[in-house]
Amino acid sequence: MRAGVIGFGVGEQHAMAYAEDARARLVAICDPDPDKREAAHARFPEAEILADPGELLARTDIDAVSIASPDDAHYGQIVAAIDAGKHVFVEKPVCLDRDELTEIRRRLEGRPDLVFSSNLILRRSPRFQEIRRRVLSGDIGAPYYIEADYNYGRIHKILDGWRGRIPNYSVMLGGGVHVVDLVLWITGKRVVEVVALGNNICTRDTAFGLDDLTVSLLRFEDGLVAKVAANFGCVMPHFHRLMVYGTGGTVDNDFGAARLWKSRDPDAAPELIEAPYPGVRKGAMIRDFLAAILDGTQGGVSRDDVFATMAVCFAIDAAKASGKSCRVAEICPT
Repeated sequence: MRAGVIGFGVGEQHAMAYAEDARARLVAICDPDPDKREAAHARFPEAEILADPGELLARTDIDAVSIASPDDAHYGQIVAAIDAGKHVFVEKPVCLDRDELTEIRRRLEGRPDLVFSSNLILRRSPRFQEIRRRVLSGDIGAPYYIEADYNYGRIHKILDGWRGRIPNYSVMLGGGVHVVDLVLWITGKRVVEVVALGNNICTRDTAFGLDDLTVSLLRFEDGLVAKVAANFGCVMPHFHRLMVYGTGGTVDNDFGAARLWKSRDPDAAPELIEAPYPGVRKGAMIRDFLAAILDGTQGGVSRDDVFATMAVCFAIDAAKASGKSCRVAEICPT
């Protein structure tokens, strides 16, 4: 499988994954920044280094492309890749508005042969895989409430980086999407309605000027309730907080280990779930992407997974903007 990578920030991790996989060949890397192109050449001398994403996307010797460019470039590059008949693996978020996502789905409807996936990497964390196994096996009874916080701990990236230059940048799309997907994946259930609030207390005296916090309540089809938050202003290290409350137990993810309580007795010690966290490289899902292309497997993030997660994120931002609850509508081709 001949692969190309657009963007040599997190895209370096994608390139490493292709280079290390015996069934793939890294053909080209593209970045408009000359310093990054120089770094890409030093790291991957066997790959051709390009400045123009359009040149990479037009090449007939590339079968699959990883898109790891800034968020506002994703949509145009995805459309060009689909039109060129390439499999697409894109960093989150897929795009920045619902109309763009609807158009992507419309174009994909005519290309069932193409694999389309996104780097929702928490699915590959050993800790979260074990928590999911416990939940789906009934080990904590029926889940009825979940809390999932994307605590970014890197406020400089919206104050000084390219994120802060995107008009109406959404912290839910830019980061909270990870915990939205985590909750959907762990439960296997569908969200039907959301409400949301936000503020910019941490950054209101800066040039950013947008909400750095978004908090939402999700109502699932079976009555399960979840709270998800994208908290970019927090004073703490980057962390994915997760609590799953079930009728027979509670799981609480912490830095060192997750704790599983099966008793209300204050003297009862919780079981520790010590599987590594995060315990995964940012390019780890490339193997799943390649397997989906070459073997037809569904072990990673499917098209439907991507659209379901993005639909919830767009509903959250719409609910926050309107001050009203918002139904979660499927992303359907027009």
